[in-house]
Amino acid sequence: MSKPDRERMLDRTHPKLSVRRQCVLLSLARSGLYRPRAPANDDDDRALMRRIDELFMAWPFLGSRRITAMLREEGTAINRKRVQRLMRAMGIAAVGPKPRTSKPAPGHKIYPYLLRNLSIERPNQVWAADITYIPMARGFLYLVAIMDWSSRAVLAWRLSNTMDVGFCVAALEEALARFGRPEIFNTDQGSQFTSEAFTGALLAAGAKVSMDGRGRWMDNVFIERLWRSLKHEEVYLKSYANGAEAHAGISQWVGFYNGRRPHQALSGRTPMAVWRASVSGVVEGNAVDLTLRLDNAGALPTSPQRHPPQETRLIA
Repeated sequence: MSKPDRERMLDRTHPKLSVRRQCVLLSLARSGLYRPRAPANDDDDRALMRRIDELFMAWPFLGSRRITAMLREEGTAINRKRVQRLMRAMGIAAVGPKPRTSKPAPGHKIYPYLLRNLSIERPNQVWAADITYIPMARGFLYLVAIMDWSSRAVLAWRLSNTMDVGFCVAALEEALARFGRPEIFNTDQGSQFTSEAFTGALLAAGAKVSMDGRGRWMDNVFIERLWRSLKHEEVYLKSYANGAEAHAGISQWVGFYNGRRPHQALSGRTPMAVWRASVSGVVEGNAVDLTLRLDNAGALPTSPQRHPPQETRLIA
């Protein structure tokens, strides 16, 4: 009998035979046995991820080391490796100049940065996109948004339970269909945005593709501010039970942000008012209404689906 077979015969909960005695009977070295890992506490992980997200939104320059220190100051017994693991699952990293962040997938083309010394003065001159983490009562989702830099208007967004490129492409296609095309589309070098599906859609629409280089973290500051406003004014005030509730809450807030929320940087005007005043040929109808009906599949599972690969399900 092989050693793995003998190890499988060992019963750590046997009422009469100790583990040591079983090792003798099975001719196993006690030193070669490891204590089984305690099962993961999913509820505890979700609570920690929610708190990490709150700290990150308040201070987006914080890395895993500082977040670990702050959690310990709050009385949470946690090590840095666990914080790093949770931050990777959330898809977040400290905003700041640092090497090899937002790495593209192997083989993806990296486009040059086109915004250096460029004065951004009008809507549809530059669009940008980013992805953030949305905490749920059980699990979490990912949110992508496409923003017009000059007006700060949110042109399209999507929720997904995976980081697959599909929900990013769906948001991009909606923005292009409803609001024309940008002269330049700027993103970081994340694998979703460097994928051929995403860049191909931009090139086919006639837009120039620009990607942040090392040290260009400030180019993401507008969307970081959008995420902070969304989470403090909507997400953190609620505990979405499922994807349908998340869609409804975010949809309502985006409509408020675009059409009713005065923006100090826009002299008290709303983002969509600025966009409409500067762009001719707007699609008739309510351009602020960016919501779509849920598909017939129902509520979206609120946890990332990694294995096996499955088709990404979208809402919004």
